[in-house]
Amino acid sequence: MKVIGYIFGIASAALLAIFGAGAVYLSGIAKDLPDHRKLAEWEPALMTRFYAYDGTPIAEYAKERRLYLPIAAIPQRVKAAFLAAEDKSFYTHSGIDVVSIVKAAWSNAVNLGSGQRLIGASTITQQLAKNFLLSSDRTLERKIKEAVLSIRIEHSLSKDRILELYLNDIYLGLGAYGIAAGALTYFDKSVSELTVAEAAYLAALPKGPNNYNPHRHPERAVSRRNWVIGQMQRNGFVSAAEASSMMARPLGVKPRAETPLMAEANYFAEEVRREVAGQFGEAALYNAGLSVRTTLDPTLQAAALKALRAGLVEYDQARGFRGPVAHIDVSDWTAALAEQKTLTDVKEWRIAVVLSCSDAGIRIGLRSAKPGSEYSPSETGFIGSNTMRWALKLSAGGRIRQVDSIDKVLSPGDVVHVEKAEDGYLLRQIPEVQGAIVSIDPNTGRVLASIGGFSFAQSRFNRATQAARQPGSAFKPFVYAAALDTGYTPATLVMDAPFSMPDGAGRLWKPKNYDGKFGGPSTLRTGLEKSRNLMTVRLARHLGMDVVAEYGRAFGLYDKLAPYLPMSLGAGETTLTRLVSAYAVLANGGHAVKPSMIDRIQDRHGRTIFRHDDRGCDRCNAASWRHQEEPVLRDTRKQVLDPMTAYQVTSMLRGVVERGTAHRVAQLGAPVAGKTGTTNDEKDVWFVGYTPTLVTGVFMGYDAPKPMGYGETGGGLAAPIFIDFMKVAMRGKPAVDFPVPQGLTFASVNRRTGRRAASGDPGSAVEVFKPGTGPCLTECPVIDGFGAEGAELPAALREQLLTAPQGLY
Repeated sequence: MKVIGYIFGIASAALLAIFGAGAVYLSGIAKDLPDHRKLAEWEPALMTRFYAYDGTPIAEYAKERRLYLPIAAIPQRVKAAFLAAEDKSFYTHSGIDVVSIVKAAWSNAVNLGSGQRLIGASTITQQLAKNFLLSSDRTLERKIKEAVLSIRIEHSLSKDRILELYLNDIYLGLGAYGIAAGALTYFDKSVSELTVAEAAYLAALPKGPNNYNPHRHPERAVSRRNWVIGQMQRNGFVSAAEASSMMARPLGVKPRAETPLMAEANYFAEEVRREVAGQFGEAALYNAGLSVRTTLDPTLQAAALKALRAGLVEYDQARGFRGPVAHIDVSDWTAALAEQKTLTDVKEWRIAVVLSCSDAGIRIGLRSAKPGSEYSPSETGFIGSNTMRWALKLSAGGRIRQVDSIDKVLSPGDVVHVEKAEDGYLLRQIPEVQGAIVSIDPNTGRVLASIGGFSFAQSRFNRATQAARQPGSAFKPFVYAAALDTGYTPATLVMDAPFSMPDGAGRLWKPKNYDGKFGGPSTLRTGLEKSRNLMTVRLARHLGMDVVAEYGRAFGLYDKLAPYLPMSLGAGETTLTRLVSAYAVLANGGHAVKPSMIDRIQDRHGRTIFRHDDRGCDRCNAASWRHQEEPVLRDTRKQVLDPMTAYQVTSMLRGVVERGTAHRVAQLGAPVAGKTGTTNDEKDVWFVGYTPTLVTGVFMGYDAPKPMGYGETGGGLAAPIFIDFMKVAMRGKPAVDFPVPQGLTFASVNRRTGRRAASGDPGSAVEVFKPGTGPCLTECPVIDGFGAEGAELPAALREQLLTAPQGLY
């Protein structure tokens, strides 16, 4: 008996020592464990979405494609599938499943040395602890930490909350995080629509999504799904009959089609992405689940892209064909053509290979319109010779060579771009010239359409917001606005005659009008309508370039404009978006415009965290109607130009459209004001036009500036793009005239003398006058800012004058 007592005592002491050592070990581990309480405040990474103003999705940004679903919205059959597959005693254990641990330990011991992978017995709570708070190291210490954390989590969170976190966190393969994204990715369904078989397949994936990929391992996927269904039956979640029926079903995976995003909105979306990331950070953009309602009008955006591309293609084709994009072996053209790159966002174009040539045209083999589909040699087409006469003019190395037959242009194996037409296909080539178009609401600054180039897939450089170019004569209205704001009238006479200015280096600066002619004394209206450079420089000199520079800054065109005379002809660089915003000031009666591409941003909970329209509204939230005054939105916009001056400039710019350099635009048949712009050597061409409700600007030019061709102007190249766009923008809308500020008077004025004329007299125009002003009663004075001899320029102008515009239009 004493021996037994000694043995019992020794055993008890050993057990106490073991338990003590274990307690000390656990205590040490527990001190270094992460705080499990932060799970209660966990917010998963969610996708950020951008929408057009009407709710059309235009872009998505996410590192983990996840949609969060509360536990109350998850059907019982779906929860049952995951519990059967992962943790059937979830609702009864306290964080760890001792029975499962013992079974797993016994199985691992039996299989020791067999090469089989060790199995675990992790509960859903343990998986949650590992995924959120620990690493994935397969060590005993990590498992112990996992168990301790699981017990703590069970004491802090309800079972439903733990299951909710788990089901929204798990990775299910194919880029899907959480069951909501999984249901859409694999079955194109919401979670509430999943069948038992479908839920069982999703529950089979957490163990190894790649192992049960339905496309690579369909048999393995079905086997694992059926095992889960069997577990559901074994645990009483489904009946034997239902389990048998579900196991007999095919996998039924139906990949979800890509969310239809607007390919036309790529440039716009990228600009918004930069703004959101700059304001809230990259992490918020990709993880915070923001909902960004933009200002984009899908109809106008599509019209803008179509008009710009058509204009660029027309100009480019007029300069000849530069040859095929590649050459391949036609003996196996389907496979070789599949390797060729194309512009993914130019949906109308396809890549093709020339199979044969004849006098009638060329037969082509086409790459499938659906990437990833099978390529068939029977998919062929034809380009008629009558549609590709432009390609007979070959362009290479800056030289043009005319040929007389199609076989001298293309040969079998040549790879080209084509576009479907009513009768066959059209030959296309990616333009070298680039351009941009921007359209905004002048009263709010909302950017309704913005295109930064021919193709975002070709170049992400945004010519609407990033390209700083000389606006040329498109800047002139702001010189004239400065004059009208300081006492001049549209009937004021300015000398239109040659002059020269010494540049201080032994040379002379001799600006000239685009057509090389001059008209002598002419009214301001004539100077703006005919885009007279000589008049503009004289006017700027008379005003003072410091005044002109200040107006350029006040209108938002420049942060700072150098006060040199060439700048009055648009020699300072700015962007199309800034130029359009400046014209919006003229369109809205002189109010400052801050362009915005975002209306509102909401967080994942629906709270508005940013709103562009910050106007207050008096009496907007009255509890009831008691015959009080109607609510009024407070106009907080800064007045940067006299409304009367704005109308006077608009009246003159309407003359530009009706009989000036933009006369083509008059075909729209509605009140439109606008101005052309063409820089030195025709390197950049512009047109900005506006109605009372819409301001639109167009730019064309090469990224590396070079002449676009003698005689090319903003009126000939940019204005037609504006017309095509405005035909869509104005469709179905009544023509609205520009509102006339009170106090203005109208009088017919002779364009040569500036004096009052009889209404309808040849050579007269109706001018707008502010109170206290009017046509000359006698001989009108003529402004000549230089005098007969001109004036000496400061030496600081030397470099500017060497590259200054000479003949802007």
